[in-house]
Amino acid sequence: MHIDIVRGDITEQKVDAIVNAANPSLLGGGGVDDAIHAAAGPSLLAECRKLRATTHPDGLASGLALATGAGDLPARWVIHTPGPNRHVGQTNPKTLDKCFTNSLYVASRLGATSIAFPAIGAGAYGWAPEDVASIAAHAIHEWFELYVHSTSIHRVVLVAYNEEVEAAFRKAFDTPRTESQLVHGP
Repeated sequence: MHIDIVRGDITEQKVDAIVNAANPSLLGGGGVDDAIHAAAGPSLLAECRKLRATTHPDGLASGLALATGAGDLPARWVIHTPGPNRHVGQTNPKTLDKCFTNSLYVASRLGATSIAFPAIGAGAYGWAPEDVASIAAHAIHEWFELYVHSTSIHRVVLVAYNEEVEAAFRKAFDTPRTESQLVHGP
C-alpha cells in the first residue's frame, strides 16, 4: 500500500474512489459533502435520492459506508460515510474508525485500486485534526494488515483542506513533507 498526503481539493483527485464525509441524510450538506455534490453534478444527488426512496429511507448512520457513481468527478465512485458529530454527543472514536475501514471495504468490493479520504469529522463535526489523523492512521494500517492479500486497493490518498490538517496527517502517518513538495507543492 502506498500512502500519499496532499493539500488540496478532494473533488480533483484522480483516484478510483473518493470518500465523502457525508451528511447522514445523503442529500448533501456543508464542507466536503457540499463540494462533492457541487462538483459531481445533479446525477449524484439523483442517486442519493433514489437510495433514500429505496434501501436507505432513514439515511445512513455514522460509521457506515455505501457507494454511488461519481457523476462529473474524475473518480469512478463516491463512497459516502457520515462521520460522528461531536457536537451532538457522538464522541466514540470507534465510530470514526469505522468510517475509514468501512469505506476501504466498500472500495475494495468495487475493485478500486485507489481511494482518497478527507479528514472525516474534522470540520463541522468538531473532531480535532490530530484525533482524526491518528484514528485514520490506525484504522487504515490495521485494515491493510488484515486484507493486504485480498484487496485491490494499493494507493490511499489523504487530502487535507488546510495546513493544520496536512500537518496532523503527516505526523500520524509519519510522512514528513519532502524538499520537493515544499518548493513545488504535492
